Amino acid sequence: MKTILNIIWLILCGLWMCLGYFLAGLLLCVTIIGIPFGIAAFRIGIFALWPFGYTAVERRDAGAGSLIGNVLWVILAGWWLALGHIVTGVLLCVTIIGIPFGIANFKLIPLSLMPLGKEIVPTDRPFATR
Repeated sequence: MKTILNIIWLILCGLWMCLGYFLAGLLLCVTIIGIPFGIAAFRIGIFALWPFGYTAVERRDAGAGSLIGNVLWVILAGWWLALGHIVTGVLLCVTIIGIPFGIANFKLIPLSLMPLGKEIVPTDRPFATR
């Protein structure tokens, strides 16, 4: 079932959201300081491409650096990526078939706002590895 949901997700919005994250990642990788943020954008882009069967969990070793990085992330890229999830989620919720995909978009909003200090793991193993 996860595969069918992921294929429909890919067609409806996954590809577009992934491209948005990859664009943000490329722009952030222009500077040396932005490279960690760009890597986070690429990681979330892959998650946004194929989200069913995976979840984001807090990393136990995340500290103050993640908090500071998340504040910078919200300013640099997070707010417009979250806005993309909101708009896409609302548009998908217009149809009955799109409601589960709209809800999945809304679940990605917190991750799009604060990705640092989080790890993406399979749902059958919902604990951070570190």
